This record gives sequence, structure tokens and C-alpha cells, in this order.
Amino acid sequence: MKTTTVINLIILDESGSMNSIKNPIIEGLNGLMKTIKATENEFPEQFHRISFVTFNSNGINNRIDFMPVRDLEFDEVIDYQPNARTPLYDAICMSVLRVKSMLEKLEDARVLVTILTDGLENDSKEFKHKHVKKLISQLKPKGWTFTFIGADFDVMKVSKDIRIVNYYVFEKTEEGVSQLFDKEVIARKQYIKKIHEGKDASENYFD
Repeated sequence: MKTTTVINLIILDESGSMNSIKNPIIEGLNGLMKTIKATENEFPEQFHRISFVTFNSNGINNRIDFMPVRDLEFDEVIDYQPNARTPLYDAICMSVLRVKSMLEKLEDARVLVTILTDGLENDSKEFKHKHVKKLISQLKPKGWTFTFIGADFDVMKVSKDIRIVNYYVFEKTEEGVSQLFDKEVIARKQYIKKIHEGKDASENYFD
């Protein structure tokens, strides 16, 4: 049986404005990671890894780094303390490039990048808008799927401006975050099923 490696890269905003939804974010992420683990059991020809990154102006932190999902311990997953500003471009580029470098020796791999933020870029030091757009444009034809989830700004405009067609707008409330993760779990299951069926999984992620 041919094995397909699926990398689940989650890039989460940890800036101060996320503090009001801190607890539902933690709960939702734990549920999402359990879903990923369960779907690997459903499709044994897929080998799932998780990379989980949080970011603010105090640093871009690789909380889980290319870990096989079967080794994930859920009671130790998330230490999430929102504060400071939003280096969105640095977080996207650094996280994506790190995963890209780890995939060089893999023949059959898919990458699902999930970016979740409630604010616009305001603190990147190394990368600019043009770098994000170019990187995403280069990787989409190579088995990478990008999703952009946001609140409190024009999510559709920002998403499309960096060449991401899969976007979702959520309300920054406990109920809104719960609905977001319900939607994300359904979408991710469909994404994984498409890979199993050999279908294109790069677009129409939230449909």
C-alpha cells in the first residue's frame, strides 16, 4: 500500500486581541487535533504529522514540530497566552518554509496550512506582503492547500490578496469560535477523504 504523508500545519495568532477567546480556542484546537488522529485510523494509507505554531511580537513558537499525530499527547498540547502584536507575514513565511525544508525527501506528500488570526499584519521584521504572496503561489501547485480564518477585518480581501482562495470569517465570541471549529472539522474530514479518493483538495475547502 502506497503511503501518503499529510502535514497539518496550524499557524495561530497569539497576539493580545485573541485573549477574549482564549479558552474556546484551546478547546477547539484540542478537538481538531483529536479529529486528525481519528481520521488517520480511518485511512491507514495516510501518515499524518502535525506542526503547530503560535505567533506574536514576542516570538514565533514551534509548539509541535512535524510530530506524527499518533504520538500526540493532548493534555500537553497547548500553552496559549495571548499578548503583544501581530507579525503575520513572518509567521506564515517562517512556518511554511520550515515545513517545506522537511519535505524535501518525501515523494508523496500533501500539506494543509491553516492560518487563524483576528488581526492584520503589524509587526513583521523579515518578510513582507510580496514574500507571502509569492511563496503561496509557488507551493499551491505542489500539493499545498492554504486556508485563512479570520475575524474583525476584511478576511476575504486579505485572503485573496495573498493568493488564498479558502477563507472563513468567524465571530469573535465563544459561540463563534465553536462554530468555526465545527466547520473546520467537517472541512478537514472532506479534505482527507478527497486525498484518499485521489481528488484535487486544493480549493473549495469550506464548501
